[in-house]
Amino acid sequence: MNTKTTDDALVLYGQRFESRLLLGTSRYPSPAILEAAVERSKPAMVTASLRRQGSNTADAAENGASFWELLRKLNVPVLPNTAGCMTIQEAVTTAQMAREVFDTPWIKLELIGDDYTLQPDTLNLVEAASILIKDGFQVLPYTTYDLVLCQKLVDVGCQAVMPWAAPIGTGRGPVNPYAMQMLRERLKVPLIVDAGLGRPSHACTVMEWGYDAVLLNTAVALSEDPVAMAGAFSDAVNAGHAAYRAGAMAEQNSAQPSTPVLGTPFWHQE
Repeated sequence: MNTKTTDDALVLYGQRFESRLLLGTSRYPSPAILEAAVERSKPAMVTASLRRQGSNTADAAENGASFWELLRKLNVPVLPNTAGCMTIQEAVTTAQMAREVFDTPWIKLELIGDDYTLQPDTLNLVEAASILIKDGFQVLPYTTYDLVLCQKLVDVGCQAVMPWAAPIGTGRGPVNPYAMQMLRERLKVPLIVDAGLGRPSHACTVMEWGYDAVLLNTAVALSEDPVAMAGAFSDAVNAGHAAYRAGAMAEQNSAQPSTPVLGTPFWHQE
């Protein structure tokens, strides 16, 4: 399994990114803290939801304008998402609107099938992705770690896939290590862990498994110190990826001495 390039950059749809961290922009205590967290972690992209920003009220419109201004100020590529969409048509329409607003073909495709767990709609996700790819979008689909589903997303043209580690916002970390490691072993496209990570150690672990990047929001935004936590996650992602490239030692069933034996001690001689 190898998704690395010669210079070890993250490459998605032919575009090179220096960072392997993507950062959400919602639920921060203040715009200033969001800005500082982005500055500290220097993510490849920041996500934004058109649906959650849109409203007909004057206050919401003013807040929306301030949010767009903040996004421009961050000077980081924006990854719009279709958060909250529960039908194919809803997701497609939202993606098309986001493309006009943000002037980008990138889209994080969220098609929710259960509003309690926020689990993706695995029955309709592939069709939605196929429609958007044919419409010229660079689709990053949010999905489960189901191997067959992820392979079908690749088959319709997704050049990267975003499986969850656990349900959105739970912070539980990888709840099914076997499935996630099997997915990494079998798929040959970049895989970005999206949802369920809560601690920097979780991010480090999935990067050690060979995942290409992580996308975070709640784990940073709802921490006691989002700026420091953004930095901690950035460091953990880099450490995990460096460990993956270095190649960890094989696990052993019994203890192995780490100090070489150069000769027999004199007190053992007869």
